[in-house]
Amino acid sequence: MGGSSVARQAVVGIDAGTTAVKAVVLAPDGEQLGWSRVPLAVVHQGDRVEQDMEAAWSAVCSTVRAALRQAGGDIDVTAVGVTGQGDGAWLVDATGRPCGPAAIWMDGTAAARVEEWESDGRGALVRDVTGSSLFPGALPVLLEQLEQDHPARLEQAAHHLNCKDWIRFRLTGEIATDASEASRTYLDVATGTYSDALIEGLGHQRFRHLLAPVRAPWSTAGTIRAEAATATGLPVGVPVATGLVDAAAGGIGLGALRPGDAYLIVGTTAFTATVRDRKGPSRAEAAITLATGLGRQVLECLAPMAGAPNLDWVTRVTGLDGRGWAEVEELAAAAGAGAGGVVYLPYGSPHGERAPFVDRAASAAWVGMSIRTTAGQLVRAVYEGIAFTVRECLGAPVDGGVLRIAGGSASSDLLCQILADVVGRPVERSTAPELGARGVAALAMVSGGTATDLDAALAALARPVDVFLPDPASRDLADRQALAFAAARDALRSVWPSLRELRASTEALPSPFPESAPDVDGTESS
Repeated sequence: MGGSSVARQAVVGIDAGTTAVKAVVLAPDGEQLGWSRVPLAVVHQGDRVEQDMEAAWSAVCSTVRAALRQAGGDIDVTAVGVTGQGDGAWLVDATGRPCGPAAIWMDGTAAARVEEWESDGRGALVRDVTGSSLFPGALPVLLEQLEQDHPARLEQAAHHLNCKDWIRFRLTGEIATDASEASRTYLDVATGTYSDALIEGLGHQRFRHLLAPVRAPWSTAGTIRAEAATATGLPVGVPVATGLVDAAAGGIGLGALRPGDAYLIVGTTAFTATVRDRKGPSRAEAAITLATGLGRQVLECLAPMAGAPNLDWVTRVTGLDGRGWAEVEELAAAAGAGAGGVVYLPYGSPHGERAPFVDRAASAAWVGMSIRTTAGQLVRAVYEGIAFTVRECLGAPVDGGVLRIAGGSASSDLLCQILADVVGRPVERSTAPELGARGVAALAMVSGGTATDLDAALAALARPVDVFLPDPASRDLADRQALAFAAARDALRSVWPSLRELRASTEALPSPFPESAPDVDGTESS
């Protein structure tokens, strides 16, 4: 057969996470043409947690080339978008070379410094301006720590680049960032510009030169250079969108754009975000506020520890771990809303809870049990406990707002329905993979001119969703449960520290029981 095929247009989305880099190649109608994932090493040295910046770039090159190979040779890449892990310090010198390994968001070396800032008022200043609480991996406190521990790095540093900004710099040679990344540095999230008052209040004028210019997330921050084209297989001259931090990019991938829209990523832990038309008073001590670059709009975010480990644990302690999840969820569904009056506080993490409140002594508990309580009711209560934590993080639903959900635990129909009933808004579960990369691919479509605006790009890339509608008949019960949930937690909170001390004491003691002991009927159990 003669003739030649016409190249198919495509955009590339890159997601440089903490432990892996992923790339997707998407057709303009949202079809995934290629995908690849390359692991990324994290180096732990006590409280210090670092990554090799050149290794991150090498992983990007490998995964993009692999995704393009899978997509085939008959594609025409029109634009590229990049997202990645947030926070940390990714410092480069005036020539663009790393000043050392990146101190990433997990780094804990500045923990004592955070406590000092909280006690002397600097922590409150950071919250007032940025809308976010301090933590050791945040740039302002981390820069001081690096200045103490690695002064040579700070002396050499000409620019701070967040992870995705470093990757985009290697692609294009341009220094830039966006409002979502800058929100965790010195940005006034109400104005979208760096705050001189914050910089001066912290005494950080010496760091001011490190801050990259803030650009709109869909704006073009350079084009693919020849060197990067050779390394990645991307065509020279293709525009690269400025992008967003991964938490915000995932929301774009889910289609959460309108004030009142909310999304939930639920896996080992949970992450909730609600779109607000502007910065308002913080509802929680551990809130994270991210400006999106879409006018004055912000994301109000919380990251509770309550997630899938609670569900894994409850199947073990109830003896249901030998059954499939379908059977376990049938028991929980049969238990009915309200779980027979049992309330579960889902604070099972050994590290306590971080949202919507901060308490390192927080502990899990079932409250309201009797000798009639069934295993199904105990499991049901755990699902509902996770849902009530999400409800507290999100606050009151806004008319017309929906909750978009993704993550490993989102595959549970039961959890999605319970969330809809408890939170009181429709739940839409995405069926699209790699939402962060898909979100910045939408930005790339605007940057590359294949979509007129972000709404058009998301409409083109849209994938089917599974919808779970709240049952109006469950609203009154859910409201009463929410009151009982909060009351039980508040009543127990004062004894959490002493319970933690008891746990530590008993865990240090040898077990009084042998490996296997005779059961009451004389048989051995293990």
